[in-house]
Amino acid sequence: MDDYRTVNRASWDERAPAHAASPGYAFDQFINDPTFLSHVVRFDLPRLGDVAGLRGVHLQCHIGTDTISLARLGAHMTGLDFSPAALTAARALAGQTGARVEFVEAEVYDAVDLLGAASFDLVFTGIGALCWLPDIRRWAQVVSDLLRPGGRVFLREGHPMLWTLADPREDRLLAVEYPYFEQPEPLVWDEAGTYVETDVEFEHTVTHEWNHGLGEVVTALMSVGMQLTMLEEHDSVPWEALPGQMVRVELDEWRLIDRPARLAHTYTLQAVKAG
Repeated sequence: MDDYRTVNRASWDERAPAHAASPGYAFDQFINDPTFLSHVVRFDLPRLGDVAGLRGVHLQCHIGTDTISLARLGAHMTGLDFSPAALTAARALAGQTGARVEFVEAEVYDAVDLLGAASFDLVFTGIGALCWLPDIRRWAQVVSDLLRPGGRVFLREGHPMLWTLADPREDRLLAVEYPYFEQPEPLVWDEAGTYVETDVEFEHTVTHEWNHGLGEVVTALMSVGMQLTMLEEHDSVPWEALPGQMVRVELDEWRLIDRPARLAHTYTLQAVKAG
């Protein structure tokens, strides 16, 4: 099971520089406009609330655009990721923008040992993070341990139904192919590309991933003393998750062309640690 970390880290280390150079992550806009926020943070501004003055940690922060966005909103942010290449890009962007963000290299499950228990008011997790973790209950315990009483976790994720779907079909039917619920063994993918436009040819193409049902995520958080305060499902996703079947819509999101109400594309969740 530990091999998944080595395999996935090799993939992310190789892709991080390509992501940083891509227009999708908008490094130039971050550098040129001190008010610019990442797409992920911008989408959830109506739900996020005031974070000014909060001490926050962004788990699985990748190249730091969401982390820096939260810092621009006034939070005192730490970003944590297991990819040294991703953190190199994140630190470079923070340096170029003057963002006061600390970036720490670590696995999610090691976060409490490195950052300290009950140290944060906010735990943030962005799109496409939970699928890299084999045990959602263990993740929830980390989140709870990191938070002070009254602190909150805030995340937006790809909906677990989206992750179950087979590759797009010519007849545009949505076919359920992959597990909805967390499984002991990962789904093993071998994909040459990545989710941003790039001419880079990658050598490390294999990844190990897990799906986590919505009920599993909620129950895991509740089992460690968290109270659910928001759960909102969305009919859009911030990348073309089903190529050829989606159209770009407002806020630079993508939505099914044909009957989008059939599918929850993403969800936003917030839970508070009992005081």
